[in-house]
Amino acid sequence: MIRWRRPLGVLLGAIALVGVLAWGLAWLLDERPPPGASRTERQYSAFCATCHGLDGRGSWRAALFLIRPGDLTDAARLRAHSDQYLFDLIKHGGAPVGRPGMPAFGFHMSDEDIRALVGYLRRLGERRP
Repeated sequence: MIRWRRPLGVLLGAIALVGVLAWGLAWLLDERPPPGASRTERQYSAFCATCHGLDGRGSWRAALFLIRPGDLTDAARLRAHSDQYLFDLIKHGGAPVGRPGMPAFGFHMSDEDIRALVGYLRRLGERRP
């Protein structure tokens, strides 16, 4: 039993070190909304920016996993879809409409929050130069 204490301690220490380093790296690379952001901007940052990026053009995290999220700054692309379509896509996810990579957020957000997010997405397309 005494012989196992040192290797076990080294292993636990290494696991703790890797965990701290991974958390620190994630904290450094995390995208946060600007100070004074609205509730909708904070929700976009929390639920959407991981894949779509804070600017709506896509995130490096999505690219790491070979995911190509839609460009939310493409106003023409967004105009092709109704508000109800975007609402359903956010609430129920993409699987029901043939876009299985898009997760559902209806459990995390109220219908009112999702409607506000759809409006925010429309404004993202208007900001594109």
